[in-house]
Amino acid sequence: MALVPRLFRKQAIPETIPTRMAEEIVRRDAAAERLIGWVQLGVVLFFALLYSIAPRAEGASGFNFVPWALGVYFLFTVWRLGLSYRRELPGWALNVSIVADMLLLVGIIFSFHIQYNQHPTFYLKAPTVMYMFLFIALRALRLDPRFVLTAGFVAALGWVGLVGYAVMADPEHMLVTRNYVRYLTSNSILIGAELDKLIIILAVTLLLAFGLSRARGIFFEAIRNHLAASDLKRFFAPEVARTIINGNTEVEVGQGMVVEAAVLMVDVRGFSQAAAQLPPEAVMRILGCYQACAVPVIQRRGGRIDKFLGDGILATFGAIAPSQSYAADALAAAIEVVAVVNAAQSDFAEAGWPGKLRIGVAVASGSLTIGIVGVADRLEYTVIGRPVNLAAKLEDANKVFDTCAIAAADTYELALNQGVRIKAMEVRRNVTIAGLDKPIDVALLVRGEGAPIMVEPSGSSSTALTMSRDGMA
Repeated sequence: MALVPRLFRKQAIPETIPTRMAEEIVRRDAAAERLIGWVQLGVVLFFALLYSIAPRAEGASGFNFVPWALGVYFLFTVWRLGLSYRRELPGWALNVSIVADMLLLVGIIFSFHIQYNQHPTFYLKAPTVMYMFLFIALRALRLDPRFVLTAGFVAALGWVGLVGYAVMADPEHMLVTRNYVRYLTSNSILIGAELDKLIIILAVTLLLAFGLSRARGIFFEAIRNHLAASDLKRFFAPEVARTIINGNTEVEVGQGMVVEAAVLMVDVRGFSQAAAQLPPEAVMRILGCYQACAVPVIQRRGGRIDKFLGDGILATFGAIAPSQSYAADALAAAIEVVAVVNAAQSDFAEAGWPGKLRIGVAVASGSLTIGIVGVADRLEYTVIGRPVNLAAKLEDANKVFDTCAIAAADTYELALNQGVRIKAMEVRRNVTIAGLDKPIDVALLVRGEGAPIMVEPSGSSSTALTMSRDGMA
């Protein structure tokens, strides 16, 4: 008998569970309770409709309690359902509701011998007792065995009361028999048969409660995993998160693939020196403001943030989600990031940045390896390849060329072929870039002060951008 107290104890939300997880569990429990209310409302409406169109059974001449019971129960169900949308129903209210459900059913069963002018033993053979299992099962929708136990025990007590009344209603002429045929063909009571019904009610209740007790632990773990998956989507590009969450195999180091894509690198000029002189909260405010400007632009152009490198941003185009215009999208994003950052200088000043916040942006493209690096208990989904290194070196070269945005010349030409309508200020050939082993061709896109860019006439489906000192038109 220790099982029943244990089932009751295990349902409380553990104190070790994080607050937001507990709030999510409460929210889902409340949603389940509303679902139970709708099901109960559907049941009572169904039986009301059935009762209204079906002829009354022959032999019923006494007072008919059923329509009154259905009417009262309908009003009670509507009230309870409305209340569940206004507030979380406390445990005592749910238990009172369960008792009301079972009392209604027991009352209807009890009324049968009055309605048909029969000895009370008559109602013990009514098939309506089967609806007790419906009310018990309904409580399983909440995944909380406490309420299943309450429903089952109240049903068992109700049935014991019905049997007891039937046995004692006429003590001088007890209709107790041991003859099974007489039991089935008359109003006699077979104690063993009624005991069987009681045992089945209790057994179903305990089995459901035990199953729900186990399911409740799985439910807690599922909520934890659901919240973790939601957080995961904020740390990774949506496509990466879906791959990790829905993958058929365990994520392992060394998994990867080669794709043709573009890399965008963004960095704030002089951030480390300035940040050393600022309060920590101001540094984080400025970073948040800057990232809130740049990230939406990158994402809107189809880019995916690979990682935040302090004040730097590494984004890819066409690496995670295949694209036929990855170079054009990356180039357009580079130009637009410069524009929105220049337009938000008042926000940076308000956040505490001294002077004008300047950024450097660079774009490179080519073959990238995307995959998983790290060790067994610390993994990272990242991109590796020459374009990543090239974009980082080009971004730093903005200081040499006095530019805000720069791109590898082959990436610029590829972007033009993919439809972007930006004309570079200048394409320099055989330029030596610090950190690279051989000279490359470089396209200078935006001057250091965000000076205007020459723009070719826009085509039918091409991207046309115009840069000014105040932003992008």
